Amino acid sequence: MPILTLTTDFGLKDGFVGTLKGVILGICPEAQIADISHTISPQNVLESAFTLWRAYSFFPAGTVHVAVVDPGVGTQRRPLAMRLGGHFFVGPDNGLFTPVLADAGKNGWQVEIVHLTNKDYWLPSVSRTFHGRDIFAPVAAHLAKAVPLSDLGEAIHDPVRLQMPHPEKTNDGWRAHVTVVDVFGNCATDLPAAAVASAKGVAFRLRGREVRGLVEAYGHHPPGELVALVDSENFVEIAVVNGSAARQLGAQVGDIIEVVMDK
Repeated sequence: MPILTLTTDFGLKDGFVGTLKGVILGICPEAQIADISHTISPQNVLESAFTLWRAYSFFPAGTVHVAVVDPGVGTQRRPLAMRLGGHFFVGPDNGLFTPVLADAGKNGWQVEIVHLTNKDYWLPSVSRTFHGRDIFAPVAAHLAKAVPLSDLGEAIHDPVRLQMPHPEKTNDGWRAHVTVVDVFGNCATDLPAAAVASAKGVAFRLRGREVRGLVEAYGHHPPGELVALVDSENFVEIAVVNGSAARQLGAQVGDIIEVVMDK
């Protein structure tokens, strides 16, 4: 039974997400559809890129991942489909797939990318504002039905790539970045826990506030306390116990975190 995932900034107030699912199920009734997120900040391609990247590898090989955070819809930006690491990805060519493409480079995976030009696999009528419904959902459904990737369009080798933030080594430690703010207001970062594992002590500075050390669990500290800990992906996270670090600090995706290590 084929599996498809959806990552969008559509929210759940309107019928957009349901419409995507309806299109997919109309073409591939046997599909199982999993929602990764529909609450990406509107038009935030960087946030969607990190959100998809943190989730996709937990799905079985052969999963088709549809990602639609598409501020360039209706313009000359290309619609894409690709295969890498045993997974398929469908969405706009706006850099959204940069982190998964980086995984391919690090792991030596073969990458196949097509510019979606074969309209036989689109809906008959294509709007200027809803390519998620008219192009990406039907293409993903056809991929789930084992239509060859090469049938969907022309091979390309130059997808748009974002300038992704990466931790930078400094004299005192690291300069890291907030990559995802979750529904609890926890601020995930791009700093692997291993980067500070050897330090005798460490401090994290974000938006004028400092947190010293790493705690083992939220519940080991009183409500309202600002803490740093290792998240489920083995990256450093800044959080407020039973609260929202993002709201308390005014933090958002892209913010810089200064990391000072005692050696």
